[in-house]
Amino acid sequence: MSGASTGEIVKSLVVNVVIAASKGVAAAITGSGAMLAETLHSFADCGNQLLLLKGVRATRRPADREHPFGYGRAMYFYSFIVALLLFFGGGVFSIYEGIHKIATPEPVGDITVALIILAISIALEGWSTLGNIKAMNQRRGKAGFFRYLRDTKDSDLIVVAGENSAAVLGLVFALAALVLAYETGDGRWDGAGSLVIGLVLVGVATFLAREIKSLLVGEAADPSLTKCIEELADIDPNVERVIRVLTVQQGPGEIVVAAKLKFKSGLDTDTLVEVINAFERELKVRAPEVRWSFIEPDNAD
Repeated sequence: MSGASTGEIVKSLVVNVVIAASKGVAAAITGSGAMLAETLHSFADCGNQLLLLKGVRATRRPADREHPFGYGRAMYFYSFIVALLLFFGGGVFSIYEGIHKIATPEPVGDITVALIILAISIALEGWSTLGNIKAMNQRRGKAGFFRYLRDTKDSDLIVVAGENSAAVLGLVFALAALVLAYETGDGRWDGAGSLVIGLVLVGVATFLAREIKSLLVGEAADPSLTKCIEELADIDPNVERVIRVLTVQQGPGEIVVAAKLKFKSGLDTDTLVEVINAFERELKVRAPEVRWSFIEPDNAD
C-alpha cells in the first residue's frame, strides 16, 4: 500500500465528513428522500474509508510463522467489506427510500440551503475524484484507463475512486431530483432521485466486489511480470529456457513468484546456487513488487 493511496483515502475521509454533516442539515430542512439517501451514503463512505485505513494498518504487519507471506491480502478483505457495505448500506437503502417516496410522495421544503450544500459537495467530491484519477493515471502507465480498472491490483485506490465517482453521480441526480420536485410540486421526482442514486451505488458496489473477489481468492500478477522473467532468462547465459512461471498477487505491491528454469548443464552446486541468487536479485531490481521468489532448477514441467 503506497503512501499516495493512503493520502487519497485520508483526503476522501475528510471531504466526506464535511459533506455528510452538511447533507444531514439539508435533508432535515427539505425533508427530501434523495438528500437523506445522499446523507447516509456519505456517512457510509466515512465508515468505509476508516475500514480501508484499518486495512492499510493490517498490511503493514510483518510476516510471522502463521502468515509467512505477510498480511497483504488483508487489504483485499477490507476492500470487499467496503463493497458490501456500499451495496447494502447505501444502495439497497436508497432504492427502498426511493420506492417509498414514489409510493407516498411528499412535497419538499425550501431547497435554497440544500442547493448550496449540493453545489459545494459536488465541487469537493469532484476535486477528490480528480485526485483519484490522477493517481490512477500515474499507475496505469501505457494501459488504457478502463483496462486498468479491470486488471489493476490496487484495490484500495479503486475502491476510493469508485466511491467518489458514485458520490459525484449521486449528487448530480439528487440536485436534479430536488429541483424537479420543488418546481413541479411532485414529490415523486424526489423518490426517483433516491431510486437512481441507489441503482448507481449498487452498480458500483457490484463492480468492486467482483474485482476484489478475484484478488481475495488468489489472482495471478500482471502478465508483464512473466514476460519480464522470460526476458531476463533470455539474456542470462546460464539459463536455457523458462519451463513454468507461477505468480500470486499477495497484496498491493506484494507478489510471490515460483518458477522452474532449465539451467545449462555442468554447473556445480555452489555455482548453481549463486546463479539462482543472481537471477532473483536481478528480478527484484526489475520488478520491485516481487517480495518472494522461488526459483527451481529443472529440465521438465
